[in-house]
Amino acid sequence: MRVKILVIDDEESICEILKYNLEKEGYEVTTANSAEEALGLDLPAYSLMIVDIMMERLSGFDFAKRLQNSSSTEHIPIIFCSALNGEDDTVMGLNIGADDYITKPFAVGEVIARVRAVLRRSNVSQQLNYNVSKSIYEPDITFHGLRIDRNEKQCYIDGEALELTPTEFGLILYFLTHRNRIYSREEIIRQVWDGQEVTTRTVDTNMARLRKKLGKYGNHIRTKPGFGYGFKEEED
Repeated sequence: MRVKILVIDDEESICEILKYNLEKEGYEVTTANSAEEALGLDLPAYSLMIVDIMMERLSGFDFAKRLQNSSSTEHIPIIFCSALNGEDDTVMGLNIGADDYITKPFAVGEVIARVRAVLRRSNVSQQLNYNVSKSIYEPDITFHGLRIDRNEKQCYIDGEALELTPTEFGLILYFLTHRNRIYSREEIIRQVWDGQEVTTRTVDTNMARLRKKLGKYGNHIRTKPGFGYGFKEEED
């Protein structure tokens, strides 16, 4: 199941740009052209919201306050995206409870990086909150006898827990949520190592260890020489 992001902006072009580029990164994106339209959606289903501030009738600030005042949505991180670029505007947005503030015009790459960072921080805070509602827990990912528990950060084969490093877990999680396509080593580094400076040789070494630990399921990890790796559901 992909991470769901809601983009709220009264400029359709902004919504289209963000939707297109975030979906390229593997996210599931819904857009709304007003806060009122967004309020008609199943808001607790979203993992992150990117919200414009200057909208007619209900502003982004007021919309965020409504989220903060509801127990079902108060945990959802918010990134404000606005042409308001004054220090007071940024401080007000962060004081309301936003997790980040991006000014327009923006670079798409910066938005994607901010989204990743906010989602990463949100995931950590949820793990530390033992009283958090079960509704925000993510369902398991399965492939035959291979199962990933995303809440416990544990991988199982036929009910037996595997001893994986955090990097190996990140790799199998990425591949099982992005099946049937070959990804370049550079793409894998961006997604699993979050852009850290590692060599392609590091990717190869971790992939070899992971394939061995997965046993029979390691055969589903395919290598395209000179390019990268992917997880194929069908065996050759």
